[in-house]
Amino acid sequence: MATASIQHTPEFEKRRTLNWLVLGLTYAAMYMARYNFGFANKALSDTYGWDKAQVGTIISTATLIYGLSALFNGPIADRLGGRKAMLIGAIGATVFNLAFGLGAYLGFLGTGAVLLGFLATMWTLNMYFQSYSALALIKVNSGWFHVSERGVFSAIFGSMIQSGRALVYFLMATAFMVALPWQWKFFLPAICTAVMAFMTYRVVQDSPKDAGLPDFDPQDATSGDTEKITFSYVARKVFTNPVAITIAAAEFCTGFVRHGFEQWFPRYMQEVQHLPFDHPIFQKGAAGVVLAGIAGAFVAGFASDKLFGHRRPPVAFIGYVLQVICLYIVWKAPSLDWVIAAFTVNSLAISMVHSMLSGTASMDFGGKRAAATAAGMFDGMQYVGGSFTGAGLGWLLDRYGWGAWGPSMIGFAAIGGILMLFLWNARPSRGGGH
Repeated sequence: MATASIQHTPEFEKRRTLNWLVLGLTYAAMYMARYNFGFANKALSDTYGWDKAQVGTIISTATLIYGLSALFNGPIADRLGGRKAMLIGAIGATVFNLAFGLGAYLGFLGTGAVLLGFLATMWTLNMYFQSYSALALIKVNSGWFHVSERGVFSAIFGSMIQSGRALVYFLMATAFMVALPWQWKFFLPAICTAVMAFMTYRVVQDSPKDAGLPDFDPQDATSGDTEKITFSYVARKVFTNPVAITIAAAEFCTGFVRHGFEQWFPRYMQEVQHLPFDHPIFQKGAAGVVLAGIAGAFVAGFASDKLFGHRRPPVAFIGYVLQVICLYIVWKAPSLDWVIAAFTVNSLAISMVHSMLSGTASMDFGGKRAAATAAGMFDGMQYVGGSFTGAGLGWLLDRYGWGAWGPSMIGFAAIGGILMLFLWNARPSRGGGH
């Protein structure tokens, strides 16, 4: 099934590009409203006297709720459609980012456990609504991309993610933002998310048919199915599939590595390398991390479609191997240059795995009709794994220092790689066979 055999009209291509561009930028804005927390991590400790484990409690609680919510919200998104799911998520993310920042002005909450509980609750609610974002993006695009085009989609998906990271890294590292109080790290993303929610409402459609174009068959795992989309239908398609279950287990490992890196990397640079966010070396390193993430998505998409015959696990395996190597370098930290290089390649490797498994395999093995459920399972397990990097990793860093950071993630990357070896030749079959 060659990509060249799939021909679309110019009208289809133009409308699809507009659709995924607006939807992707909305996802990027929500991503900014999710990973902004890492840039307020140390400020919260400095302002309120909280240690890493206490700040990590906010991360753990919110990340765990994201993971569990994604598992349950996947079938909801399959029933509602991706457009509505994205609107629900974007509006919720806007409200609760604003609420988190406003916590700084609620003096009656004090500076102790009550304020900590309030902020943890607001961030947890933000992450609940954030859980709709990837599900919605994948659900919509599963109806617009043929299975043989989805390696290309993985590059688009990864680029949208990295554009969100770019917004976080570049905006938060400007002298203007560094000079502002920590709460503005939440107000600004809320504004961007609100704007993109409006654009999604005006532009995005769930399928070519909804946009006034002829529909087409993506020839994925649910092609040819005529059964009504119910909760039992999508659950049977995804939760009883051994390939999907194995990918979900690997994504748990991905979550620990990804969130262990992304949630604590800014604070590591501040405390270990003594670099403020507006330092030129930090900014160059952050730019390298973002650009490598974009490159990782494109490398993964090309390798999957051109070298591995539309198979996703071999590319994810390579990503896991690179993670092990990079985390070992971070652990030994021979010099700042080596650390930045390892951060950069690790970002590329994480992007390769994430775009292949959460972004692409979810469409392949969930199919157009159950794509959000599969994405919820994969992304949900990733965030359940990531929840251990909050209070748990914070406690580890408080007790053993930053020397424990790299080693804590290596084993999870290795397990993910081993699981991909078992799925090396897995492909979706039309109509649900595997």
